[in-house]
Amino acid sequence: MSPSSRVLLPAVLATFLLAACGGETPVPATAPPVSFETLVVEPRSSARERSWDGVVEAVNQATLSAQTAGRVLELPFDVNDYVEAGQVVVRFTDVEQVSAQRRASAALNAAQADYTEAESAFRRTEELVAKQLLAKAALDQARARRDAARASLEAARAGVSAAGEQVDYTVIRSPYSGILVERHVEVGESVQPGQPLISGLSLQKLRLAVEVPQSDIAAIRQYAEATVILPGGGRVDADKVIVFPYADPNTHSFKIRVELPEVETGLQPGMTVKVAFKTGEAENLWIPTSALVTRSEVTAVYVVGADNRVSLRQVRLGHRREGEVEVLAGLAKGDRIAADPLAALAHLAGESNDG
Repeated sequence: MSPSSRVLLPAVLATFLLAACGGETPVPATAPPVSFETLVVEPRSSARERSWDGVVEAVNQATLSAQTAGRVLELPFDVNDYVEAGQVVVRFTDVEQVSAQRRASAALNAAQADYTEAESAFRRTEELVAKQLLAKAALDQARARRDAARASLEAARAGVSAAGEQVDYTVIRSPYSGILVERHVEVGESVQPGQPLISGLSLQKLRLAVEVPQSDIAAIRQYAEATVILPGGGRVDADKVIVFPYADPNTHSFKIRVELPEVETGLQPGMTVKVAFKTGEAENLWIPTSALVTRSEVTAVYVVGADNRVSLRQVRLGHRREGEVEVLAGLAKGDRIAADPLAALAHLAGESNDG
């Protein structure tokens, strides 16, 4: 081997060794622990639900009708006005009714005087018969006259009561607090008994009417639990679920009445809202809604891997309730997610700056 070859050989070997070392794939290093709070996704038992549209109804709604004849004197409220229970909503003229009440009172006074005189006559006759100064037949006649006078007195009292009711009927009061929805008469109109006057409803107690297919009615009857999903996303548990015992022969669907508790829901009669009925039990993944990130039309969460690397992962969501949301796809049992998306974003920004 020539001297020049001996000089070049170490240099060539060194070059190959350097090239070999540069071609090796580096082993990824584990990132340092994250500084933000994380949550471990675990399945838990929850209700399996099916939802249908329901129509909001007022439990208390009525049309008030006239119970006496008269002319409409006053209509203090108009359509859409709020009326407290007991407030006057219609007032009639009461000239005829007051006159009838006075006549009834006069008849009562006369009947009372007749009865007093008949009772006194009966007592005197009774004493005389006891002393054998009068025949017993006189006592029988006095007793019959007293009993007739008593019957006339009771009839007169009933007449006063009836006349008083007719006077009361000239003033129509609201049976409960609510909204006036329709007026059927105007001031100055003459009305007869039975004629509709005004219609109203109460917003204090509401319910929903829902049509459900017969294939789901058995499960709904079994659990008898429902939740109303409010327009803003909130949920209100039903007070009671009533399944009607018959189906519509045309649609073969069952009507269900869902009664709501007396809480502020923002619902109004006539609105349609979703009603979720419990149909069974299921194991589902639930996470806080505060952990979600929304970018355009994509909803995602920050996932922390086993190597502490943070990545954004899209998820598909289901039901929402009380600050939580059901995850249908995108996460699995044991996944670790960021509880605060802003903190996770700040962590990623810090990593990029360090890099």
